[in-house]
Amino acid sequence: MKIALVTDAWLPQVNGVVRTLQSVRHELEAMGHRIELISPDQYGSLPCPTYPEIRLAVARAATVGRRIEAFLPDAVHLATEGPLCLSARRWCLRNHIPFTTAYHTQFPEYVAKRTGLPAHWFWRYIRWFHGPAQAVLVSTRTVRENLRAHGIAQVRHWGRGVDLSCFSADAPAPDVFADMARPIQLYVGRVAVEKNLEAFLAGSHPGTKVVVGDGPARAALEKVYPQAQFLGAMSGRALAGAFAHADVFVFPSRTDTFGLVMIEALACGTPVAAYPVTGPVDILTRQTGAMRDDLDDAIAAALRLDRVDCATYGRQFTWAASAREFVDGLAPFDPELVVDAA
Repeated sequence: MKIALVTDAWLPQVNGVVRTLQSVRHELEAMGHRIELISPDQYGSLPCPTYPEIRLAVARAATVGRRIEAFLPDAVHLATEGPLCLSARRWCLRNHIPFTTAYHTQFPEYVAKRTGLPAHWFWRYIRWFHGPAQAVLVSTRTVRENLRAHGIAQVRHWGRGVDLSCFSADAPAPDVFADMARPIQLYVGRVAVEKNLEAFLAGSHPGTKVVVGDGPARAALEKVYPQAQFLGAMSGRALAGAFAHADVFVFPSRTDTFGLVMIEALACGTPVAAYPVTGPVDILTRQTGAMRDDLDDAIAAALRLDRVDCATYGRQFTWAASAREFVDGLAPFDPELVVDAA
């Protein structure tokens, strides 16, 4: 199958959406599918308000449409709700080309956190953007129910995976862990306001709090919480080693739809502490994670869990299965429709 994949999230951004699209693209190509990736790095861009590290592509609908038209895809997928996908959406609707979308981030809550405006203001945009899609691909049951409650009914499941060749319990420990007081409580992800990191860093559980990742809030948080260890961005086996040799993985976010880092931690044998919110409630089991309204209580409970159970469960998530679900959720059409539309 030839798939046109349009996304506003792509390298050099480092986040769960980009990693998901990279991994699924790799699996799809290994299965023999052809992917035409249309991403922000291919166009002029502007910095995102309040988040200048993210660049927003500037491209007219006709410009994006010509790329899709030239590829003659069997399916079109719009991965995000940003300006590049808006242009592709406009072109598809104008030319009666079916498409699917995905809901990777709790967009209204995310924008509300960054702007201070009410989340319900942004649900109008979500309904408008996803309304014409043949299907909206989502990662968990809770997100499916949430979208349906907000009037978006055409939802399909699309799970996530772990690179099991990388993330495993035998990954070597980071040297810096050797002198840290136990238990090591690890966070991995963007260091940004919407990740609710202060709820973790302000906690009183003894041991060492470790933050792996970078982002706009890092400098301020380092000043306020000098006792925490900020290690910057890590990847590959180095990141796997941080997961594998932490005593607990802490996921303080209240706005993620899935939380890819949770299953990577589990695949490395590390239990998860989190709030009982969307993402954790869909992924964690009593054997692999602890969810409490008090994050310190969740950490204490997670530390009592069996690491073998965590690794066994985490290794059930594969990118091959995720890619198959992605293909099953698409809306194929006759590529001649693209020619006819042009």
